[in-house]
Amino acid sequence: MLTYAAKRVAATIPVMAIVAFLVFSLLYIAPGDPAAIIAGDQATPADVDRIRESLGLDRPFVVRFAEWVWRVLNGDLGQSIFTNLSVTHMIGQRIQPTVSLMVLTLILTICVAVPMGVAAAAKQGTWIDRLVMMVSVSGFSVPVFVVGYLMAYVFALQLDLFPVQGYTPIANGIGPWLSNLVLPVVTLSAAFVALIARVTRATMLEVLSQDYVRTARAKGVSQRPVLFVHALKNAAVPVITVIGLGVASLIGGAVVTESVFAIPGVGRLIVDAILRRDYPVIQGCVLMFSFLYVLVNLGVDLLYTVFDPRIRY
Repeated sequence: MLTYAAKRVAATIPVMAIVAFLVFSLLYIAPGDPAAIIAGDQATPADVDRIRESLGLDRPFVVRFAEWVWRVLNGDLGQSIFTNLSVTHMIGQRIQPTVSLMVLTLILTICVAVPMGVAAAAKQGTWIDRLVMMVSVSGFSVPVFVVGYLMAYVFALQLDLFPVQGYTPIANGIGPWLSNLVLPVVTLSAAFVALIARVTRATMLEVLSQDYVRTARAKGVSQRPVLFVHALKNAAVPVITVIGLGVASLIGGAVVTESVFAIPGVGRLIVDAILRRDYPVIQGCVLMFSFLYVLVNLGVDLLYTVFDPRIRY
């Protein structure tokens, strides 16, 4: 187990190195001259040169990249061009809404999608199965921003059940905090629930056809233990894999959801930075999300050994 964990942790190092290289290269692969774009149409050549110097574009790429990596390793993600604030500080101010949104979305997705998939597999061919498949297809078909606007219109504007936008810190109370997050969480989880439910159903159907499941039923084991003890544990590895891979979609969806509901999170910070061509902020946010995605997939790899002890490579 320890050897497997050490190998998986070691494998993340080159991945993060490649990610860091690509993130830093955003300044250089962006179309046009980043300094001229940031300076604007009315800027003088001196203004452009000043911005180019502040971005380090006048120095060799390798030297600039090595300096940037060293600062990142020391917790310094650079400084915003427009606010002159530390990127680390700006992300720290915005991280709570984003983490709250993503954690609650994951919890809701797992609690809803897995039982849906198990129920659909147990009742294959019935109205329950067809209903789950219909919900799954709908979740895949409707874009996140459309779901968000519909939720805001119906439950916030028409029924006045939840706030239409904004965020309340958890320090101000659990109730107000949850009230602001209900609509964004449901919006963001719609497509994720559809994906996990479909994968859970397909995997459970395959497991339920195995000999050991038929043997358990022949011995008189009731339906619930067969589903949740014998079958679900053996079907967990593909489901966990899809959950880990879906974090990338979750991150992208968080950016859109925060924009729709005016949540002051990291996703909204990225959108604002892109509109202003604030490259240090963009680099810092993308690097943070990339690290989070790699970390989640590392956790998924380690969870494999819990559900399938045969995995020890």
